Amino acid sequence: MLTRIAGDAGRDRISVTDLLVLLEGRATAGLLLLFAFPNILPMPPGTSGILGLPLVYLSFQMMLGQRPWLPRFIAQRSLPRTEFAAILSRSAPFLVRAERLLSPRIPPLSAPLAVRLAGGLCLGLSVVLLLPIPLGNMLPALAIAILALGVLERDGLWIIAGSLLAVLAFALIWGVIWAFFRGLALLLA
Repeated sequence: MLTRIAGDAGRDRISVTDLLVLLEGRATAGLLLLFAFPNILPMPPGTSGILGLPLVYLSFQMMLGQRPWLPRFIAQRSLPRTEFAAILSRSAPFLVRAERLLSPRIPPLSAPLAVRLAGGLCLGLSVVLLLPIPLGNMLPALAIAILALGVLERDGLWIIAGSLLAVLAFALIWGVIWAFFRGLALLLA
């Protein structure tokens, strides 16, 4: 699906609106995956700030159980088709392996209420992702990506794995913040 749009030579750019139309009913989880995945990979500083805002917005809508709607300034954002294709090619090995492991399991964990709870978890992770902590965005982004894949494929096992990873990410970030303020207090004392 995404490779088709990335390979469409008639397009110069790919917008977020193009992706919303393409992903239809699974757009929220699909867009969460698309915005979270680049943060898992080593990227230039500031990438998490740019990709984090749509993550906050989309995860908030997922938490409320709404269909994705983005403000114009986000929906019209686009990137060159070649860059989109490059992101897909870098993430393809992971996604191919993940698809082999995904299957509909534990149906209650992919029910609407559970998906809304996963959206709340993704919202918290998205806020953490925005924090300016060096390399502090990789674990929350991975948790969001795993949760999004679980929701996309209705796989409760992946939703559990993403939730456990989210707890680990929160604990790690909390530890970093605590250590920073503890060190600052010792320095100023």
